[in-house]
Amino acid sequence: MAKTLYQKIVEAHTVKSIDANTVLLYCDIHFANEYTSPQAFAGLHSRHLPVLSPDSHLCVVDHIIPTHDEEPRRIYDEASLTQAKTLQSNCEHFGISAFYGPNSPDQGIEHVVMQEQGLVRPGMVVICGDSHTTTHGALGALGFGIGTSEIEHILATQTLVYRMAGTMRITVNGQLHGDATAKDLVLAVLREISARGALGLVVEWAGEAIRALKIEDRMTICNLTVEAGARGALVAPDEKAIDWVIDHAKGLSGEDIEAMWAYCNELHSDENAIFDNEVTFDAGRVKPMVTWGTSPDQAIAFDEKIPTPDSFGDPIARQAAKRALEYQNLKPGSEIVRSPIEHVFIGSCTNSRLCDLQAAAQVLKGRHVAAGVRAQVVPGSMRIRRQAEELGLDRIFKDAGFEWRKSGCSLCLAMNDDILKAGTRCASTTNRNFEGRQGRGSHTHLVSPETAAASAVMGYLCPKSELEE
Repeated sequence: MAKTLYQKIVEAHTVKSIDANTVLLYCDIHFANEYTSPQAFAGLHSRHLPVLSPDSHLCVVDHIIPTHDEEPRRIYDEASLTQAKTLQSNCEHFGISAFYGPNSPDQGIEHVVMQEQGLVRPGMVVICGDSHTTTHGALGALGFGIGTSEIEHILATQTLVYRMAGTMRITVNGQLHGDATAKDLVLAVLREISARGALGLVVEWAGEAIRALKIEDRMTICNLTVEAGARGALVAPDEKAIDWVIDHAKGLSGEDIEAMWAYCNELHSDENAIFDNEVTFDAGRVKPMVTWGTSPDQAIAFDEKIPTPDSFGDPIARQAAKRALEYQNLKPGSEIVRSPIEHVFIGSCTNSRLCDLQAAAQVLKGRHVAAGVRAQVVPGSMRIRRQAEELGLDRIFKDAGFEWRKSGCSLCLAMNDDILKAGTRCASTTNRNFEGRQGRGSHTHLVSPETAAASAVMGYLCPKSELEE
């Protein structure tokens, strides 16, 4: 029987079938942060259980950590400091050596750290207590977020009681043109299929446009797939994926690489595999995008007008649009381009990798942030920060008026000291524009790194082409 890539990975990791839709799934690697793991570790303590495979876990402080450019880095908030210390003590107690605290040279956003260290490989099952674990599908690994009780189960058994998901394939034909980026592509697809368009499904991205993307761009695509309600995202691994692992993994032997190649040859959906849902999209029609609402699927191209609630046929979408426009303080039917902004943020597990910083720096070189705009750039890891500094990117950002920060989740969510004031409008390279996501009453507009940089220079929302004009 023909199988999808998702079904093949699950089958290879099934320890036992529990019923027709549920399996006991072996998990290759799990990584944890400071805010979703304390209760799981507490459960092990109370039951006097060990961590079964300490080397299969990595723990990092990323959500609550300040990103100020200071040495050494300090966590001033007492509650946050307690979370960081608790994670460290749990790692020490249970023998987990891979702990990256505030001043570790390997500290960073968990999803970025896992990939840059070559710990994610094609065909793996990768688990984390964070919904954007779907990011790792870019390397052909099945990654998804889980709850605290499930984290406890994985720590104790390295397995997970897993309910099978449905399947969906999004085939993107053609090629991106002009200033369109991977971020624009995924926002355009989200708009087409809606925030519930992949609900409960594992999405496989396919087509020539996806194959043409570099691995980091595939990470952006897979990262945002969860915003359509997906339980996972996958791209069949190819030579680019294998090269990424070889470049980033430590100590791979020739035999290891040969085995990885052999396994990757099997990691694809069979020709006659049946998906529960199929969508085809043309990359050639993608333009620079920006969100206008409070959900990532509420997005438009810069040459389009903000939709009116009445333009949505679905009553739920109509009501959501009305509420979003009221919250964002935007007028339906008006243009979003040149809407004034007060803040720009470049960072998050969506767009904080070296190539993202390079793309933004290229726009900013020789230019300066507009008066009245505060702009921040937060590399995805301390390793990326060092690489960027070696290339002189930090100088470009500083000369342009950006704050050059240390790594962390930062302004992606209001869980640290990077919080926007009510009424502040922000061009952000993050993944969520929910109400209050970056601060109570703040207004978030999701954009690409290039658009964020251009908007910082002009002082209003605009694509890169605005600078040329």
